[in-house]
Amino acid sequence: MVISRLLIACLMFAGLPIAAWAAQSVDVALVLVTDVSRSIDDSEFDLEKQGYSSAFTNPQVLAAIHGGTNGAVAVAYIEFAGNLQVKTVIDFTVIRDAASAKDFADRLQAAPRSFYGRTAISAGIDQAVQMLAEDGFDTPRRVIDVCGDGTNNAGRDINQSRDDALHSGITINGLAIINDHPVSWTYAHVQPPGGLPNYYRENVTGGPGSFVLEVHDFHTFGEAMTRKLISEIAGLPGHETVATEVPSSAATAR
Repeated sequence: MVISRLLIACLMFAGLPIAAWAAQSVDVALVLVTDVSRSIDDSEFDLEKQGYSSAFTNPQVLAAIHGGTNGAVAVAYIEFAGNLQVKTVIDFTVIRDAASAKDFADRLQAAPRSFYGRTAISAGIDQAVQMLAEDGFDTPRRVIDVCGDGTNNAGRDINQSRDDALHSGITINGLAIINDHPVSWTYAHVQPPGGLPNYYRENVTGGPGSFVLEVHDFHTFGEAMTRKLISEIAGLPGHETVATEVPSSAATAR
């Protein structure tokens, strides 16, 4: 005990974080970065939360976690709207079994909505990069998972934020939620030239094995997130970037 305390004191004196001495090994450190801007109404927000909950408790996601070298992943959850509207709703949590997955899902489901406002994807990415830089985990992969229904229209340039993340060795994946029936004042925001998935590929995502999924309504969010988590937990660096559409029988309902 005395030796341990002396070692910790020496590390602190040397300016080294304790986590560097006793880092917990996980297969991936993942930050979920979720759009809660004003183009997403409360019912859609509720469907997002339900989708996250069903994904994290899905047996296939748990199997992907158990199949990893360490059998554990570290996950955090951020919500963002405008440039100064970014909040870490759930800090890094290690998930290694059904109980820890359910606890994470329950906390996420119970958390109230953080903001309404514009859409600063860049601010969400910047906060996730900072969290990953300080996470203290021993992991071969660090991933940011951006989910949203529109372009970056606030904060700093999205390309700068993405490039800073990529230069830090972080992979960014995207889930583009397509609004097929936008109101006039949001049209250019939610349906940019070339489509939102292409906007994500060109401006938001990048890094080894990065990909973009698209869904056409919030009812299929859980299915898409399940597929996304399985890829992020079990995936290996070096895969080509792909775009996959998750079909929806309710696509015309919005």
